[in-house]
Amino acid sequence: MTELDWSDLRYALAVGNTGGLASAARQLGVNHTTVLRRLDALEARLGARLFERARTGYLPTEAGALVLDQARRMADQAAEIERRVAGRDRELSGPLRVTTAFVVMEHLLPQPLADFARDYPGIEVEVVENAFPADLSRRHVDESAGWSRREADVALRLSAQVAEHLVGRPLGLSHCKVYALRGAPGLPQTVQPIAHLLRDAPWVAFERDNQGRVYDRWMHEHLAQAHVRLRVDMFNAAAAVLRTGVGVGLLPTFMEARHPELVAVSDIIPELDVPVWMLTHPDLRQTARVRAFMQHVGDRVGARLTPMRSPAALAAPPAVD
Repeated sequence: MTELDWSDLRYALAVGNTGGLASAARQLGVNHTTVLRRLDALEARLGARLFERARTGYLPTEAGALVLDQARRMADQAAEIERRVAGRDRELSGPLRVTTAFVVMEHLLPQPLADFARDYPGIEVEVVENAFPADLSRRHVDESAGWSRREADVALRLSAQVAEHLVGRPLGLSHCKVYALRGAPGLPQTVQPIAHLLRDAPWVAFERDNQGRVYDRWMHEHLAQAHVRLRVDMFNAAAAVLRTGVGVGLLPTFMEARHPELVAVSDIIPELDVPVWMLTHPDLRQTARVRAFMQHVGDRVGARLTPMRSPAALAAPPAVD
């Protein structure tokens, strides 16, 4: 048997993780015929079939499960080597990949990012907006370009809880209120008790079955008997719909400055207070560009938020020292 090629194992791993050729091809940035060719070559080299082609997708055989287990271990070890090497980087230059939520990027990050770019011209920041957290431990491979990149070096997240293996700090608290279009007929225009809004006002809510965020769970509990006119999936979409005057809905208070046409019709809802975290992987904590970004941008974002109360601060992961 000829020597195994690690790149072939990555193709098998992508198929195993996604369950199909097309989805594996999208993950790797190639076409599906390339994935099939590399998978066939690997099976021929090993002399074993790694996947059963079923109606529901590619299912690993016994041999395939063994190969996938080992390939995942190799991927984790390669990622650890890269993180440890990157963590020794002392230069204030090079790429820095940041992941955050859409609403944070639009309302909290533009000016801090611009200031950072002017102060550190040697660091190229790439921001990726995701509804869900990226894995700060893994890398993404772009086969067509012949290079790989980490999913993210730094994460800026609205979350009541963060992974214990990450390091960083809470920048402050995000608050929520209920908002309506200013001057809209039939909608409240002054601060009302939440009970009255739930009873009397039409609502713009989030997806019915999503309970992954504290806001989703609050709506699931409190809007069960309310009049819900529309449902959307994120705060930016909610703000766009609220501007039509169709109903009332939740928004973080840091969105107010960009939406003067909306008026708060409730007080802050304490159970929806959520920390904003700046996080990185422990192996990257000493990287100069990561430290500079977390300090510079973190301080400026924190200035827009309410300082953390001590009980929430106690839940913070280890700080970047």
